[in-house]
Amino acid sequence: MEEIRSLLRLRMSAKDAHYGGDLVDGAHMVHLFGDVATELLIICDGDEGLFCAYDNVEFLAPVYAGDYIEAEGRITKIGSTSRKMEFEARKVIVSRPDINDSAADVLAQPVVVCRASGTCVVPRDKQRKAR
Repeated sequence: MEEIRSLLRLRMSAKDAHYGGDLVDGAHMVHLFGDVATELLIICDGDEGLFCAYDNVEFLAPVYAGDYIEAEGRITKIGSTSRKMEFEARKVIVSRPDINDSAADVLAQPVVVCRASGTCVVPRDKQRKAR
């Protein structure tokens, strides 16, 4: 099977900050994984499909407003209707409010902030691509 991957990169804004100190809600990473999963299913099957369940979610580092996050996913197993997936979110640019209100640094090494795995389903009658 050819590996199917998706990568999104976006900046966390002040409206994404849910807690004091401009901390972004961890659930926001899970939301990004949902968007990645949708793209993976469209690439694989030509349909958005449905997310059934997460097997595992690990929050590993904080995310703040101003940080840039890469959310990446890949399909690891294809069943007749199920698609197993793995996800990783990495901080690649960090906001630096300690320097000034517009300072930021590109990280030499991305920081993994969240990992997850889960299963999506595309009903047979919605699958438009032959494998």
